[in-house]
Amino acid sequence: MYEEIIPNLYMIKTGKPSCTSYLILGTKLNILIDSGINQNYGILKKDLKEIGTNIRDLNLVINTHEHVDHFGANRYLQNKVPIITHRYAATKIISADDEVLLCRAYGHNPKGYHVHFWLENMNVIDMGDWFLKIFHTPGHTSGSICIYEPRKKILISGDTVFAQGTISDISSSGSYGEYINSLARLNTMKIDLLLPGHGAISKNVEKDIKKAIDNAKMKHEEFLKKKHTF
Repeated sequence: MYEEIIPNLYMIKTGKPSCTSYLILGTKLNILIDSGINQNYGILKKDLKEIGTNIRDLNLVINTHEHVDHFGANRYLQNKVPIITHRYAATKIISADDEVLLCRAYGHNPKGYHVHFWLENMNVIDMGDWFLKIFHTPGHTSGSICIYEPRKKILISGDTVFAQGTISDISSSGSYGEYINSLARLNTMKIDLLLPGHGAISKNVEKDIKKAIDNAKMKHEEFLKKKHTF
């Protein structure tokens, strides 16, 4: 299932347990953000065809972090399209660090994935009519990123923040302290449309990010209380 959110920006939902993917068709580059889990690759391929594009038309695949529901279908893409993600995510993906990747939890082999380019905080990608800024937003995982289009004021947030201020659990490579800091940085940005890795989009972004910060602080306090009881 796909939906054109604004001209040349598509939300693609291939079904659980996969994440939501986003396709941006630019004047210079076509980019897929998060390929989803590998068993749903056939649905992704079908949706791309219905949109009017195909795998050969993609110039880059960006992964928002190192969980298999976001990068698993790279297995079918990495020999055709360059894969890029934050360097902290890349190290875990190429080393098959399944404590973080969670491949075997979904019955998949964590070995054999490749990342062609390793991103840093504040890297930019010029697509012509789209200008993407990469923000390293650790917390859920150490390699989490958000992708911001400052002219259109759109944020693709991966699993960093969701509509209604919902936040993710902390993975084995994540940190509540980093999470709170990442959300506070996002709270300084002008964002009109938030496109998360799961669930509904948000048009009330400022309120949702502030609520996410409160939720992260509350969960951190709960975590510290549990830790001190042992």
